[in-house]
Amino acid sequence: MADSPAFESPVVRSYETSEDGDLLLTDVSATIKWLVRASPDGAVADQLGASFGSSSAAASGATVLGSRPGEWIVLGTAAEAAGAVEGLEGLDSSDLVSCLDWTHGRALFRVTGNEAARMLEKVCSLDWSDPMTPDGAVASASVAKVTCDVARNDVDGTPSYLVFCDRSFGQYLFDALIDAGDEFGLVVGPAGG
Repeated sequence: MADSPAFESPVVRSYETSEDGDLLLTDVSATIKWLVRASPDGAVADQLGASFGSSSAAASGATVLGSRPGEWIVLGTAAEAAGAVEGLEGLDSSDLVSCLDWTHGRALFRVTGNEAARMLEKVCSLDWSDPMTPDGAVASASVAKVTCDVARNDVDGTPSYLVFCDRSFGQYLFDALIDAGDEFGLVVGPAGG
């Protein structure tokens, strides 16, 4: 796999927020992201292990999200993601398999905190309660009128959501999430990956 060019975040403005809050928004767009498409019930699906609407951990340490039937998003470090997608294209000769490095084409934000579900409910019509979207759940939804993939990916027992969108909507969505989280004492963290 060829090296990708240097990553530039889709978020170009910096924000001043409270130093102490229970709700954190972080631009993690630099996280390596791969899109995999294959038969929803073939050898690739078995290898990746995440069924539609759920997530799993790959043997390489990458996170695999079952975003749609026959479509997965693989997240992690360069080595973790490469380890998860390497060899998938040759795994089943009877199945058409495609693996696309999505890192530069998609913005990715993490919202973490006990008020994260309430914040998302302000900009999205899905029910983010624990019974409907437990840790590991994956959904496609309109968030602030932007088509997004959203994954519940708790951090040390604290509710946390990964929100993906096309890179061109990144700045708008980041601003909309800041506006939605303001009443909950949102803190904007440093960009990470």
